[in-house]
Amino acid sequence: QVHLVESGGGLVQPGGSLRLSCVASGSGFSVYEMAWYRQAPGKQRELVAGVTTKYMTNYLNSVRGRFTISRDDAKNTLYLQMNSLKPEDTAVYYCNRLHPINWVSWGTGTQVTVSS
Repeated sequence: QVHLVESGGGLVQPGGSLRLSCVASGSGFSVYEMAWYRQAPGKQRELVAGVTTKYMTNYLNSVRGRFTISRDDAKNTLYLQMNSLKPEDTAVYYCNRLHPINWVSWGTGTQVTVSS
């Protein structure tokens, strides 16, 4: 059973930065492509960034150039460095495997609020 625990969110002013972490318990982290998702109030969950097992990355257009996804397979940890944050980045951020067929139970997420 894999458990995902996200952390690192908070309240930040526009233009600020945050670094999110996601620790996965259990085995097999390194063999799966991983991703960060977010869900804003009243909106559907959306894919923000993904990273393959070969460290190739892809991003939602609105975050490209501002966010960086990375992984540390030795620590079973996924990261999301978020810079130049905007109010529209406000959401609960979740991690999970990239492909829905491989999704495990969602964690509780971490709240990111961008506001002055």
